[in-house]
Amino acid sequence: MKIVFLGTPEYVLPVIGALHKKFSKKAVSPIVAVVTQRPRPVGRKQFLAYSAIDSWAHKKGVPVYYSALEFLKDPITADIGILAAYGEIVPGSVIASFPYGILNIHPSLLPKYRGASPVQATIASGDSQTGATIIKIDEKADHGPIVSQFKEEVGPNETLETLRIRLFARAADVLAALIEPYLQGKIKLREQNHKEATYTSLIKKGHGFIPPKYIKSALEGKSSKGKWAIDFIKDFSLSPSPEVLERFIRALSPWPGAWTFVKLGSGWNFSEKRLKILKAHLEEKTLVLDEVQLEGKNPVSWKEFILGYPKMAFGND
Repeated sequence: MKIVFLGTPEYVLPVIGALHKKFSKKAVSPIVAVVTQRPRPVGRKQFLAYSAIDSWAHKKGVPVYYSALEFLKDPITADIGILAAYGEIVPGSVIASFPYGILNIHPSLLPKYRGASPVQATIASGDSQTGATIIKIDEKADHGPIVSQFKEEVGPNETLETLRIRLFARAADVLAALIEPYLQGKIKLREQNHKEATYTSLIKKGHGFIPPKYIKSALEGKSSKGKWAIDFIKDFSLSPSPEVLERFIRALSPWPGAWTFVKLGSGWNFSEKRLKILKAHLEEKTLVLDEVQLEGKNPVSWKEFILGYPKMAFGND
């Protein structure tokens, strides 16, 4: 069995690790190539940061490609592609190059939450159950037939990081168990119900913004009037209650993080700063902030922040 793995972040390491462990023969890995995102300059000194999958491949001596089309130009042959949080669109010509296609792990119960932010959408929406779906991809995003699907409960304190790690860890075992029967034609694929599809979009830094008036009301145990559009879930809005804000904060932890504006000072002598909300919880339906970070400063507890800025007020909406 020859596999090309298309993936990027650290949380998909269990997937490539499970495939390598189960199908290696005489120290020869089934992974014949990986396709991942290019290293990017980070920090003040702009050092190149390589993706987790890139680093794994270099340690194993597996060829690395920085685009799917780049891989297609080389004479490497493989039976199947495995896609897990690659972060780029895979062209149809690349899909067609694999005799058994490409299988993708999507961390939601498709057709619910297609797109780039399914785990964030699950938490922000208050869903009590989620899961992951393995599909055979086609040229439409998250559209292909279902190979396998499993359900997972969503914990009351779940964050983007904890839920995503758990889903991909379990999906790694499920995928490793089904590849051989899939290649042998023993698994019947199931078409998605496309009429029930819902969609999410790529989250950007600005999507973490919470209007200051919502925060102020939630800290008083009150809900703000009207509806709050959750920008990364298509055609979706919620009443900005303390419960909704607390879920939103968890949904975007650790990145990009929820944030708002605060006013520091008093009268005409004030400055407006961005305040990142790192942790929060509910007490009797009232939002309680636990840890915050003022722009340009280190993280501190909410109590420390209030002591340091006793005249703080929430900024303009």
